[in-house]
Amino acid sequence: MSTSQTFIQTLGIRYPIIQAPMAGTSTPELAAALTNAGGLGSLGIGANTAEQARKSIEATRALTAGPFNVNVFCHQPAAYDAERDAAWLRHLEPLFTEFNSTPPGELHEIYKSFLQDDAVFDMLLEQRPAVVSFHFGVPAAERVEALRRAGIYTMASATNLQEATIIEERGVDAIVAQGIEAGGHRGMFDPEATDERLSTLVLVRLLVGHTRLPVIAAGGIMDGHSIRAALSAGAAAAQLGTAFILCPESAASTSYRAHLKSPRAAHTRLTATISGRPARGMVNRLIEHGESAGSPPPSAYPYAYDAAKQLHAAASRLKNMEFAAEWAGQGAPLAREMPAAELVSTLVQELGTEGSNLARP
Repeated sequence: MSTSQTFIQTLGIRYPIIQAPMAGTSTPELAAALTNAGGLGSLGIGANTAEQARKSIEATRALTAGPFNVNVFCHQPAAYDAERDAAWLRHLEPLFTEFNSTPPGELHEIYKSFLQDDAVFDMLLEQRPAVVSFHFGVPAAERVEALRRAGIYTMASATNLQEATIIEERGVDAIVAQGIEAGGHRGMFDPEATDERLSTLVLVRLLVGHTRLPVIAAGGIMDGHSIRAALSAGAAAAQLGTAFILCPESAASTSYRAHLKSPRAAHTRLTATISGRPARGMVNRLIEHGESAGSPPPSAYPYAYDAAKQLHAAASRLKNMEFAAEWAGQGAPLAREMPAAELVSTLVQELGTEGSNLARP
């Protein structure tokens, strides 16, 4: 039995296709549609409270009896830096002024790390989703083991071999190999560390050769042909995010969808300007302003995100959507607009006989 066949049988899915969690864009409707179509749907709850996450899980269960993934953020909490925040807010002040607003007096840690969130941890043990995945790091081995004892399969993102080694040592079940092509936040554990910016296929080959865990390819995968290439490289499955943004089940805004269908989709950039951590999205005015000559470093994550969200709110009140975080990978121009189930069917057809051979009966 191949690695892919073992993986999909373990998870109880039909195809080696995983919908990326995409906090803020994924919905119960999207996750359920993916699962019902034979893939693995996902919820991104990194920006949610325990109660909000519980409601999302319950809403997904009302739409599917199949397995789905729940993703949490495991970043190391940043120390509050009033001087750095003040410099960043001064830099953003002309933009706030443009929209008849003023920068906030101080920034807040709007997203709590799963490493410190006992309420979310307890909720997951109670709800027992089929899969829980980690981004930005990995919780302590004791927490991973507690999830395992609850019957939960675990996955964690890695951008290099060193992170993959830590993931394996902590007892996680599978590794999501996130290549530089991926949209959204880089899963790197330390945003200050040197990033080798490995491509998806290079990273997959590296991890397949040096770890014992199943490896899921993520980054730049938009069609069945790319899924087949990832499986041929040794991946157990492929994770797609940007490919599903145009599905009607996603929470993407009207402007987000319009930009993804426009020439703007061909211009993505990896930047810390919006959130304080490296993330790839379509270039907008906030990114350009934050990376202009002489710009101070943005506030740390998630303090910078607090500033960006308040700026976006001010701009959107005047119908200006140039300051929204519109995450997208390098494959964005290949995005297709169709219902999620139809897209999964299309991906399987493009994958060809390999997809048919892998599918569970």
